[in-house]
Amino acid sequence: MADITARRGTGLRVVEAGTVAVGGLAAVGLVALSTYPRWRPWCVHWGATADEATRRLPGDDLVAEPDLVTTRAITIAAPPASVWPWLVQMGPDRGGVYTYDWIENLLGLGVHSVHTLLPEFQHLEVGDAQRLGASGPVLRVAVVDPAEAMVLRSDDGHWTWAFVLVAGEAGTRLISRNRIVLPQDTALTRCFYTYAMEPGSLVMERKMLLGIKERAEQLVDRGATVRDAA
Repeated sequence: MADITARRGTGLRVVEAGTVAVGGLAAVGLVALSTYPRWRPWCVHWGATADEATRRLPGDDLVAEPDLVTTRAITIAAPPASVWPWLVQMGPDRGGVYTYDWIENLLGLGVHSVHTLLPEFQHLEVGDAQRLGASGPVLRVAVVDPAEAMVLRSDDGHWTWAFVLVAGEAGTRLISRNRIVLPQDTALTRCFYTYAMEPGSLVMERKMLLGIKERAEQLVDRGATVRDAA
């Protein structure tokens, strides 16, 4: 009888702890949502300078009047030529996207991010396409300027994703910009994209930029050339 009572007590404490944890997470989420307008500029411009966030980039003309724009950036201690191969091989059934694969695969994207350069995916041409998942959008290469810019555009014309490499004294500034036209510009759709998709995209894109940075810098640290690594 004492054992049963003890087990019940332990079970109740576990349930109580779980309830407190869920309640705490809900409170944090509510605060984050209610204060999002204050930290939204940081979210959509993570890592980017004021100039990078506002400057015109390759591919901007492909979606002339977007509903949503994010510009995020990172400094990579490697020359553009050492960063470019990691961009070229990105994609499902290619080199992956260097972010949280388990989240991508929950969405059915079939992503497996690699830590090596893949020679078979180092040649990219305008018009090359890849589909994000079985029923996701088709992204097609719209601009390819080796070691300088790569722009992907969805076939429906509602989304462009540009990657721009800018050489500098510290290495390379990698700028990533998304320009999106909402499929249905309703208050509900705009609210969903603003309060759910924007923060969610920061989580995934920040990890991606850090993943590219890590891979490119490790290649340079090893003293290997792109050709050697491939």
